[in-house]
Amino acid sequence: MVSKHPHHDLFLKALRDPSLARFLQEYDVAKSGEEFLLTHVTQAAWSFLCSTIIATLKKAKPVWILCSDIKKEEYCFQELQSWLPGTLFFPDIEMSAEGLGLPDPELLSERLDILGRYAQGEVLTTVITARTLTQNVPSPKELISALWQIDLGFKASPNEVVERLYKLGFARTSQVASRGELALRGGILDLFPWQSNLPYRLEFDETAVISMRTFDPHSQRSIQEKKVCEIQSADLEKGTIPFAQLISTEDLVVILGDDFPHDEESFKKIAATKIRIIEGMDLSQSIESQFQKRYDVACYPIPFASFGAGDFVMQESKRKEFFAQVHAWCHSKNDVILFSSTEGEEERFSELLQKSPLDASSVALRQGELKEGFSFPKASLVFLSDAEIFGRSARSSWQRFHRRQEEHRSVRSALNFTEFLEGDFVVHTDYGIGRYQGIQLLPSSDGTATEVLALEFDEEARLFVPLEHAWKVSRYVGVGKAIPTLSSLNNGQWHKARAAAEKSIFLYAGKLLKLQAEREIHSGHTFSPDTPWQRELEKSFPYKETQDQLRAITEIKQDMESPQPMDRLLCGDVGFGKTEVALRAAFKALMDGKQVVFLAPTTVLAQQHYETLRERMSPFPVSIELMSRYRTAAEQRQVTHGLAAGSIDLVVGTHRLFSPDIIFKNLGLVIVDEEQRFGVKHKEAFKDRFRLVDMLTLSATPIPRTLYLSLMGARKMSLLETPPANRQSVETLIAAYDERLIRDAAKRELDRGGQVYFLHNRVQTIEKVALRLQELIPSARIAWGHGQMEEKALEEIMHRFVVGEIDILVSTTIIESGLDIPNANTIIIDRADRFGLADLYQLRGRVGRSQHKAYAYLLLPRSMMLEGEARRRVQAIRHYSELGAGFKIAMRDLEIRGAGNLLGTAQSGHITAVGFDFYCKMLHQAVATLQGKKSEMAPQVSEVSLLFDFVAFSSSAWAISQEEKRKKEKVNHQKFVDQLLPAFIPEDYLSEASMRIDAYRHLAAAPNRLALEELKKSWSDRFGSLPLPAKNLLLLEVIRRVAAEHRLTKLETRGPKLMMTRGGDYILLGHQFPRLTSIKPEAKLKEILGFLEGLH
Repeated sequence: MVSKHPHHDLFLKALRDPSLARFLQEYDVAKSGEEFLLTHVTQAAWSFLCSTIIATLKKAKPVWILCSDIKKEEYCFQELQSWLPGTLFFPDIEMSAEGLGLPDPELLSERLDILGRYAQGEVLTTVITARTLTQNVPSPKELISALWQIDLGFKASPNEVVERLYKLGFARTSQVASRGELALRGGILDLFPWQSNLPYRLEFDETAVISMRTFDPHSQRSIQEKKVCEIQSADLEKGTIPFAQLISTEDLVVILGDDFPHDEESFKKIAATKIRIIEGMDLSQSIESQFQKRYDVACYPIPFASFGAGDFVMQESKRKEFFAQVHAWCHSKNDVILFSSTEGEEERFSELLQKSPLDASSVALRQGELKEGFSFPKASLVFLSDAEIFGRSARSSWQRFHRRQEEHRSVRSALNFTEFLEGDFVVHTDYGIGRYQGIQLLPSSDGTATEVLALEFDEEARLFVPLEHAWKVSRYVGVGKAIPTLSSLNNGQWHKARAAAEKSIFLYAGKLLKLQAEREIHSGHTFSPDTPWQRELEKSFPYKETQDQLRAITEIKQDMESPQPMDRLLCGDVGFGKTEVALRAAFKALMDGKQVVFLAPTTVLAQQHYETLRERMSPFPVSIELMSRYRTAAEQRQVTHGLAAGSIDLVVGTHRLFSPDIIFKNLGLVIVDEEQRFGVKHKEAFKDRFRLVDMLTLSATPIPRTLYLSLMGARKMSLLETPPANRQSVETLIAAYDERLIRDAAKRELDRGGQVYFLHNRVQTIEKVALRLQELIPSARIAWGHGQMEEKALEEIMHRFVVGEIDILVSTTIIESGLDIPNANTIIIDRADRFGLADLYQLRGRVGRSQHKAYAYLLLPRSMMLEGEARRRVQAIRHYSELGAGFKIAMRDLEIRGAGNLLGTAQSGHITAVGFDFYCKMLHQAVATLQGKKSEMAPQVSEVSLLFDFVAFSSSAWAISQEEKRKKEKVNHQKFVDQLLPAFIPEDYLSEASMRIDAYRHLAAAPNRLALEELKKSWSDRFGSLPLPAKNLLLLEVIRRVAAEHRLTKLETRGPKLMMTRGGDYILLGHQFPRLTSIKPEAKLKEILGFLEGLH
């Protein structure tokens, strides 16, 4: 069976060790339940030894690899992915303190998938923790009997299927986005099975499933046709048997290490054969008595110390030491194998090897994950890790949830300001700022009722907006927290505010374009195309780049390769990959012999960037230094001298680099992180000094995509909107202040090797709170920090927290947004009632930046637990923890703050006056006008009026026409042809008003015929075949867009006359209005479209 594995030759070579060969022979004839002990195996060799044993078994069998905790489980799994690619990771169920909340659906999905495969008899190798053994899981029999399979042609109605799904734990929603959700729209049922990678869309006729396909939960578009959908119950996770009972006598259990103080008794209950691998030679007496058979396999750490970042490339003495050791190994007839985690690092080492005194074949190069090297003397094998040689901390590109790699991911959709809740302020493009009062039914004189948006304006005036005009209403968001004044429907104040904003926006856009034009007049350095080393560096990135990253990198390189100096802004949340993009730009500059400056606002952030840059560039001969208060005065002088002499290629530092004594020999690129946190004088002085140098500015404050699109052409910007593939949602819990809960929550995080933020926003009592926490958790390393501390002392505390020297940080809201601390995955917020929704969202975002489940505890005084606005606000962030409107609104409010920072004070005032969404529309138009893209400004699509007397634009108008037709037929005793054409989205096609509003908005936002065609496909896919009124509506929207292309502002019919207006004048043919010859309404529409397409 060994030949199935990519490293089978190495497994066979391992058998040159007599101890290991003897062990395998004795294992093959051993009875079930026997226990074997392998000693003197350094931890770095555990995964290789496990893989060798599994790959050389005479008969394949299920294998359970047992680790003492989740950190070791992850470490082992990462390496096993290289040795045995099919290895699985079985996640622990992570619960909040006191077991509050539900298991993460992603964890649940992964567990059910593995258990289901095991129940069906698959032979699997799975990594688990000792804690998993005691957790209850469903038995194989339960798993198989509970699996419900729906095949194509399955006989049932949609409602019958929905009823059964309710019993399996599914919840109904308007749009499926997460596991365990379903949505029913007429004959189309969307559902997301618990164990599935993607949601399913089932299409029914009245009695059976006629179509089945998976779809993307982000775009909601179908992906692939399917013939079967398997559905598992969520209740299964509660389980009826301890996990240990799943392990049969025929299985193999491999126990790694001897640090299981509380689990040895549970191991005795496992009936399977057990192999234990330990680093030392002895176990405690009580445990060792279990192992009658011991084997001294003897794998040791490699004999030289690992290098610092860049040492191997930059220091010849270290390189000589390494090659001498490799020569000695080869001379002793050892096989030397170097594992590289990426193709780029393998290529780079190969280059260095060819320039060395060694024969190129003396080191075998392989790709794979190896954290540390080790030697296996009795098998004449030496394994080396590129992580050690290039001096970077071991890191990997693994995805803990292997199924997430396959998941169809989309870039976060543009925030469009179209969601609002009852009571929110909104902006109507024609009437100004009002308050949204919900969707209401407006009765008419004929007994029918129309659905409308109800808006309240000044003096309690009310305006009712039909759903088909909902696109004119957007949520009001200003820059500050001030409550806006409601507009009056009776005076002209709204139009004056619009005019003032419009005038100011034109001046602002003109200034931006002038600045850009001035910069383009000057010539800077034109950077060369990418070098082979550039490609090697990029291939050594251990993760898959997002589409956003690739786009940003391309845009930046194009800027650098042009003669004009670059001035680009790169926006993206922490962890979205800004540093990697900036790093590639920096390396490109270095490859042209230019120096690079990387500016950070704080010492701690500078240190983080410095370490990242040194590690990533360590395989290449570039000199990187840090200029901050962590450097002594002598070291700072040395850096200053090196920059002037040109011996330092890249310097990372704080505002110290603004000093006039810092002189560069050949500066080519300046990267500024969090520009808004530097003083205005610093920024202006720096920009004046380096006017011809390429500039790249990074911002972790996200900005709205609407602003980005509006500024395109006026400011060079790149956006990173795609979150990392393995980021989990943060579980949010609301509770009364309780010291037991705080202690348990903190201990739970510390027990899994993590760190905790405790937010207490009162400087006067913060020390007292920290000391009390120390009494509650004596073993924890606790420190506190706040904004009134001396800057140096605060930075020292933050640095210690970043490097893991502090377990619990008690702080005010000064927790830095730019810092990336993936090990901190619990935040406890005291007096959460004192924060707004956006603030809570931002604070909660400090955790959940790794693959681990993260927790946010929002603590309230007991008196507030039952009532009050604060309770409702805090409840909202919990309820909308992933995809809800409140959560998106919080995110949007934060982005507007970012917009305010970017646009400045004067423009912020106009945003407050007209609302951000409307501001962006005007800015977009101003930029386009000033750039001369539209010499004769074509009207916006939304500005084209269609007044056709043969069209019913709403369901109520259609209902009235049908009632009149019925009366007429009754009186005349004959059938009449419909005089009106229905053109709207029917309620029986989209039953939820919110979804119809959304559909009308998408319709209004479609810029051209191609976008309308895509919308038509999307509706057909999601909601079923289009009814006639929806088809007519789409045709009307095509007419509207063709009219806009011909700069028409109004189309009207009166009987056969077609009246078209352009620039306030009617268009006449032969001194009269064009006449329609068609009688039927459908034919009239097509005739109008044909007429417009023939216009010149």
